[in-house]
Amino acid sequence: MRRLEMKKRLARLLKEKSYLEGSFTLSSGLSSDYYFDCRQTALHPEGAWLIGHLLTDLLLPLGVGGVGGMTMGADPLITAVSLAARERGQVWPGLIVRKESKKHGTAGSLEGMGNFRSGQVVGMLEDVVSTGGSVLKACKQVREAGLAAHDVCCVLDREQGGREALRAAGCELHAIFTRDELLRLAAEA
Repeated sequence: MRRLEMKKRLARLLKEKSYLEGSFTLSSGLSSDYYFDCRQTALHPEGAWLIGHLLTDLLLPLGVGGVGGMTMGADPLITAVSLAARERGQVWPGLIVRKESKKHGTAGSLEGMGNFRSGQVVGMLEDVVSTGGSVLKACKQVREAGLAAHDVCCVLDREQGGREALRAAGCELHAIFTRDELLRLAAEA
């Protein structure tokens, strides 16, 4: 299936399952006239398949050796990308960043480290980027663990300063959609 057709199918699903208009307060504290709950689509079989393949398209040229992201939003994305990449001959293990360290066992904040080696490049995944705050925290934790994290791939860039904040921290943002593109492609699907 062609990339544009995949994007249109995903846009339709996201508009149907994940996009709400109204008055919302975002995790960044900003107010918005729409809310984007990507998990509704990422946990749907077709949505997971489309997201996995489209994010893999963004990641392939970046030379990553695995993918990671902040729990909870990135969890289904990590699995979808790992499986889509496997279909293309890539072995990309996943890494989940906890919001806080466990209080038991290894007391770690990163799950899946046993699948990575020091210095390995991790493509960071995020469902939605607004200001970039949460993915920046995740990148910092991954870097502190001895891995490289300088590319962030997301489903939706809200275009609210996240790209610029990431660039200032030495990261580049790669997005499947902006809001305008999502709405335009959903209408064409």
